[in-house]
Amino acid sequence: MTTLFDPLQAGELHLTNRVAVAPCTRNRSPGAVPTAMNAEYYRQRAGNGLIITEGTAISQQGQGYAHVPGLYSAEQLAGWRQVTDAVHARGGCIVTQLWHVGRVSHVSLQADGADPVAPSAIPAHSRTYIVDPQTGAGQFATTSAPRALQREELPAIIASFAQAARDAVHVAGFDGVELHGANGYLIDQFLKDGSNQRSDDYGGSPHNRIRFAVEVVRAVVDAVGGARAGIRLSPVTPANGIHESHPQPLFELLLQALAPLNLAYIHVIEGATGGPRTIEDQPFDYAAFKAAYRNAGGRGAWMVNNGYTRAMALEAVASGHADIVAFGKDAIANPDLAERFRRGAALNAWDKATFYGGSAKGYTDYPALGD
Repeated sequence: MTTLFDPLQAGELHLTNRVAVAPCTRNRSPGAVPTAMNAEYYRQRAGNGLIITEGTAISQQGQGYAHVPGLYSAEQLAGWRQVTDAVHARGGCIVTQLWHVGRVSHVSLQADGADPVAPSAIPAHSRTYIVDPQTGAGQFATTSAPRALQREELPAIIASFAQAARDAVHVAGFDGVELHGANGYLIDQFLKDGSNQRSDDYGGSPHNRIRFAVEVVRAVVDAVGGARAGIRLSPVTPANGIHESHPQPLFELLLQALAPLNLAYIHVIEGATGGPRTIEDQPFDYAAFKAAYRNAGGRGAWMVNNGYTRAMALEAVASGHADIVAFGKDAIANPDLAERFRRGAALNAWDKATFYGGSAKGYTDYPALGD
């Protein structure tokens, strides 16, 4: 019987166990540049099978939160090299999450105060994290109204995803990349009918609405290979004001289109991100979703996330429901989460007040079992 603690080869990614550190925004990279403190944070978590970094902007246009790292300058790439070197020195495996937030941004974060961009000019009605220009302190603010992207702008955005992937692997030293296709950000905005009301060939029918996602993934695969790439999806989460009327057929169609690209893994958020695992008015059959991928020839590892406990994770892997289980808050508070699960040890409690922004407190000071 396969267990949560068995190694796994997912494409070119070698995992020493099946516990993954989920991508969690921490707002601790001033000026979008990773620091030595970030390197220490990820180094501490290298004993988990896979680390997926916090969402990392592929361009300034893709930046949606203050103090979130990027992948679009030499300084940022050098900062990330500190991180990957630290993780690899401990034998860890680390991928970065490629992020374009689309409409979930603020004019203060955009070049020359430009409006954020989106498939359609529909506000997210959510919040983001900005810096108060008077005090320099971080604070939450309502996202700015977006403008609709012109069709001729899309190739450059797709190319920026590919360039970020190439630089992440070949310059910054990551083992691979994960495309952020979840939680109401740009790729998800194109997928779902609540945010995509375009009349061109990127909107309307499900075949059209998956087009942007498929083109982005293909470009990234061309840049670094499918065996070094994954994608994160959230079929039914309402995060950032996102909604889809018919998620099951849409997302099965997407995975059928992605199956031939031989990705290292598919990462699925089950239910509402950080909330209920089932949503009454948004039923979704995750077993059928996975079957649609496998039946189309998709061979990558299947990763699940959202509200998993140790017992649930053990069962998910043992039953074949998942190959990898990703953890967010528990991985924040327990750098040695896989080892704690292995021993059945108690977990540290997380400090919600220190999740976003701040110093080493609530970031690199959570104790491991030997501390």
